Amino acid sequence: MSEDPNDALSETKSESGVEMVLLPGGSFIMGDEEEVDAQPHQVVVSSFYIDKHLVTQAEYQRVVGKNPSRWKGGGNPVEQVRWSDAVRYCNARSRLEGLEACYDLKTWECNFDADGYRLPTEAEWEYACRAETKTAYFFGDNPSKLGSYAWYEDNSGGKPQPVGEKRPNPWGLCDMCGNVWEWCNDYYKVDYYQEGPEENPRGPKTGENKVVRGGAWKFSAESCRSGYRYNEDPGYVDACFGYDIYGFRCVKNAPPDCNL
Repeated sequence: MSEDPNDALSETKSESGVEMVLLPGGSFIMGDEEEVDAQPHQVVVSSFYIDKHLVTQAEYQRVVGKNPSRWKGGGNPVEQVRWSDAVRYCNARSRLEGLEACYDLKTWECNFDADGYRLPTEAEWEYACRAETKTAYFFGDNPSKLGSYAWYEDNSGGKPQPVGEKRPNPWGLCDMCGNVWEWCNDYYKVDYYQEGPEENPRGPKTGENKVVRGGAWKFSAESCRSGYRYNEDPGYVDACFGYDIYGFRCVKNAPPDCNL
């Protein structure tokens, strides 16, 4: 990984060739006034690397040796993955690069000090999505331009589409809204924003559902807003009821001197 703090928003590649972007840490206003469970509040996150694209089916196959997706296509986002499948992928990708795995697969706890890959916290995800913007979407408040940035119910043709075909956000990240919902590391709690710490919030210690973010190919423009929260049973596994709408991307810790 390139670790030059003066090149913090440049694209780089992991040891296994996955495109990533190094985001400098900083503070931002997280949340959405339109949502009861997402009232705006200030949050500080440390610097981190994040995948430029959703994990594709080809990449998932390369790391884990199988492709569970319903809508087959090497360049399509992997879907039909549980939260546990996503973290197993993170650990496997870490091991392939000689890094310390973040997850204990018996307790599902995440070691945030490890140098391997993990799912983004909900705060990291929104920080990356907003890319220093304060509007409902990272391109503005009017959803009329959404079709240029996202695959959602109005333009997806009723299925996921290959990653990277829409315009990226200001930090160069693709498909941060639409295509498939993205698993986050956090448990979901309606009032967590009222009790979580300001610096590097990591969600409740326990819970039932996990946070997913970003909207999906069969969901409305509203669900693609930067601050929109959604959640799902981490073990949900039925394609007949929409399991083909969940995917993910990975993050990795970065040097602290990259902070803004």
